[in-house]
Amino acid sequence: MVGVFGEFLTTDPGDFERATQVNYFGFVNGTRAALKRMVPRDSGHIIQIGSALAHRGIPLQAAYCASKHAITGFTESVTTELIHNKSKVRVSQVDMPAMNTIQFNWVKSQLPHHPQPVPTIFQPETCARAVADVADHPRRRSWIGEPTVMTVLGNRFVAPFLDVYLAKTGYSGQQAPDKTEPMLPTNLYEPVAGDQGSRGIFSDQAKETSPQIWYTQHRGVSYAAAAGALVGGIAALAAGLKAKR
Repeated sequence: MVGVFGEFLTTDPGDFERATQVNYFGFVNGTRAALKRMVPRDSGHIIQIGSALAHRGIPLQAAYCASKHAITGFTESVTTELIHNKSKVRVSQVDMPAMNTIQFNWVKSQLPHHPQPVPTIFQPETCARAVADVADHPRRRSWIGEPTVMTVLGNRFVAPFLDVYLAKTGYSGQQAPDKTEPMLPTNLYEPVAGDQGSRGIFSDQAKETSPQIWYTQHRGVSYAAAAGALVGGIAALAAGLKAKR
């Protein structure tokens, strides 16, 4: 992905279009290339990397948020076509929280301070394991991390509140005045030379896991435990009622 941090009206139209070409049409063309091979053999699994921002736009990232929203609609359309054609090809979308990737070192930014992901931040390896789990156990959609769940549900039920909240906090929440490391050259129009690694500069606050992420990767255990607790509760209730008699 590529990024353009800044208000919409001060973002160069060419930069906005380029970010859309990479972040959205990269998914479209990649999916087309994969399906041309998967559909004829009636087998395969495509995993689209979505985002909490595929469900809720935030200030200073209009191009990125719009692209992620578009990916969701595109994925839903393709899924319905595959179902209509009774294809065995699977499509999944994994919506990610903020990640401590190198992304925030080479985005094109108009901000006065170093750009940062909106906390809570997770290490990229944590999210990669979630994708691997979806590859092993295909499911239509996965929300990774409590912030993603709260963002998706919050936008469904209290969107006007989020408008005001993000207007007040979204600017400062995406800047890190304490990070003084120089930015890398922007990758908006061409790759940055060399291997920059997977982790960014926010390891001091990035989380390795969370209860929600553990749950998404251990649903069978969680369901069994819930079922056991339910049976135990019913048994205890029955025993109590029997004792009263």
